[in-house]
Amino acid sequence: MSLTDLLQFLAAGRKSGTLRFDRGNVSKQVYFENGLIVGSKSNDPREYLGQVLLHYGKVDEAQLQAARETQRTSGARLGEVLVQQGFMTEDEVLDILKTRTLDAIYDLFVWNEGDFEFYDEEPLPTDLILIEVEPTKVIMEGIYRLDELARYRTLVPSDRSIIELNAGWTSSLKLGKEYRRILFFVEKRMTVGEICYQMHASAFHVYGQLYTLVGEGVARVAGELPEENVPKVAAVEDVPESVTEMIWSAQRKLDSDPENALLVLQKALQQQPNNAEAQRLLVEAEEKFVKHVYEKELSPKAVPTLLVAPSDLTLQEIDPQEGFVLSRINGSWDIQSILSICPFREADCLRMIRNLLQRGVIGLS
Repeated sequence: MSLTDLLQFLAAGRKSGTLRFDRGNVSKQVYFENGLIVGSKSNDPREYLGQVLLHYGKVDEAQLQAARETQRTSGARLGEVLVQQGFMTEDEVLDILKTRTLDAIYDLFVWNEGDFEFYDEEPLPTDLILIEVEPTKVIMEGIYRLDELARYRTLVPSDRSIIELNAGWTSSLKLGKEYRRILFFVEKRMTVGEICYQMHASAFHVYGQLYTLVGEGVARVAGELPEENVPKVAAVEDVPESVTEMIWSAQRKLDSDPENALLVLQKALQQQPNNAEAQRLLVEAEEKFVKHVYEKELSPKAVPTLLVAPSDLTLQEIDPQEGFVLSRINGSWDIQSILSICPFREADCLRMIRNLLQRGVIGLS
């Protein structure tokens, strides 16, 4: 069933309840009340409030990190802390929460596949920030974005595309702050996927800006990163073949080897994205893995430092996500602070830091 037909069906039937979408490790919920969309939630780290605030320029990384520190000790919500510290007003927080809600839904339109379930008359979450939007308006915007993204890809083919500046580029060109920020990353010959991480932005947003820069002759597509260099779920030895066997295997390893359990469950969810038991166990495995790493291997207060000269990083086979983590290592932020601003799941980010440490790319102080 297409997303458009699905939303129209629920609107026409004036349905109330929760519409859940699953694709791999990503799960989203869209909430309905009498046929209207009244909210959404997502476990995609790119759509966490902190990342959305960074993308829209409401706070900078230092302010977000400071707010996260206060949040950890006080237990308050991030939005409340930002207001208390004077970084934002209550109205600004509410506006950005509504924007995040809609952006999470619009992103569904660019999914090529996924699984969905509708839970009829399921009560709304008590902490939901309520909006009220006609599904027809969401559909129109979603289709517009889908069409635009297809147009953008005529000049910027994929996340693996490498963009570089043309010889005629001049810094005197009148461009806005956000375009200049993208050009800063383009100058480093980053892939489109890497630029999305650095901008804390959706593919739709970044592709649109790169399309403009390429179309106006400021930049060009210099090539594509080979498919085999794109980060994938790490291989796990002796992984059972069926999803049921994978879940059993992960359950047995949860306490003794949570990292291996985590990898097995990620592989299971690649085959059955909507498997509720695998999704539940994945959250448990992530929590156990993070706890294990903090207790046995890395202190959250340890400060990473770069051991390799920036000019030599190209020899280290750094993938885009690792590159983002490395770019936030400044010799003063601790592991906990770096994780608070990264657009990745905490367990995945910790695995990257540990891997970089084991390879001698970074050290700890």
